[in-house]
Amino acid sequence: MTYSGAVKVGGPADVHELTALMISKVAVGPMENNAYLLRCRATGEQLLIDAANDAATLLTLIGDDGIASVVTTHRHGDHWQALAEVVTATGARTYAGRYDAEGIPVPTDVLVEDGDTVRVGEIGLTALHLVGHTPGSIALVYDDPHGHPHVFTGDCLFPGGPGRTTEPADFTSLMDGLEAKIFGPLPDETWIYPGHGNDTTLGAERPHLPAWRARGW
Repeated sequence: MTYSGAVKVGGPADVHELTALMISKVAVGPMENNAYLLRCRATGEQLLIDAANDAATLLTLIGDDGIASVVTTHRHGDHWQALAEVVTATGARTYAGRYDAEGIPVPTDVLVEDGDTVRVGEIGLTALHLVGHTPGSIALVYDDPHGHPHVFTGDCLFPGGPGRTTEPADFTSLMDGLEAKIFGPLPDETWIYPGHGNDTTLGAERPHLPAWRARGW
């Protein structure tokens, strides 16, 4: 099966089958949020990124094996509408960036700092703190030893540009973080899984960095 990353609300999940990790992507809710279910192939343990909306769809995706944890990429309400229901149903441990946790109404069990490792079974995801879209947004990097990196960027990076900011200083901060922590160290083949819409790669976006800086959004 070929993974495209193109999903629609009400439609089936698209599954990216890597050597050690399975990534299932669905779109949920009126803002067409993406939610990602990660499954360690060695242990079967699962982690959900952004319980954004439509708990029924997410719990069906999770299935009988449940989830060990759920990560909220940032504090904006469209990314946690189903969090309380999913946590109640699964008993999952909650993770969020330290500086955004106060804006998430479900208590955060683990406050994530820049550089922390979030684990799902034998898989380690490196958290990157990115300031600008919100004060405490986090991206998660899976540096696949069998291939290229995979990054879950929340609303910090999309095809065509960075996430929305409201002040010039926030835009500069977000761009600086993206260039220093994502575009700088990671190769063009790096696959990007955003909080809304289709996936992209760093190679597709890298040539446009100067234009993003020039336009200021």
